[in-house]
Amino acid sequence: MPRNFWMITCNELNYQITKEQGFVCQGLKGQYRRKVQRVEIGDRLLYYVTGIRCFTATATLISSYREEETIIWQNEGKADWPYRIDIEPEVVLDEDQYINAGLLAHRLDYVRRWPPENWYMAFQGNLHLLPKNDFFLIEEEMKKLKFGPEYKPQIEPPPERSKSRGRRNRGGAGNRNANKAATATASGE
Repeated sequence: MPRNFWMITCNELNYQITKEQGFVCQGLKGQYRRKVQRVEIGDRLLYYVTGIRCFTATATLISSYREEETIIWQNEGKADWPYRIDIEPEVVLDEDQYINAGLLAHRLDYVRRWPPENWYMAFQGNLHLLPKNDFFLIEEEMKKLKFGPEYKPQIEPPPERSKSRGRRNRGGAGNRNANKAATATASGE
């Protein structure tokens, strides 16, 4: 089972370069070194293309990262692409099947920190760690488009457990409201 679910954002030109290479290798920008160091074999990757604001493909990482000086992708601004990961394509949509990200944004946990009208701001930058449920939601929609009516959706992934446990009700003196309610019930109030 994959440990991490990543989203890479790139412009149309750099996406085309990856596509023309057969989705065997992906460059990652130098400014995201700390995130790049976290990628692992088996992690999943989702492509979001800026400009057209669409989800276009998914892949699986088949190598950890490495540094290379060979220029393959065009710089976006001042950022270069010194890190490489080997990938294997999973779902690659045809251009007429690309999913407008705005149609799914309201369903994604990842974008909830932004006002609904500014959802696209969540996708600024090159490499994002996505919640597993968001990744699977997008990939399932991609599979429906790619494989058509004969596609049978997989069983929903188990929901992620919340990282915050909240307060536990342990009774005793720390739970004054419960004690008041118990006292009021016992005295007939």
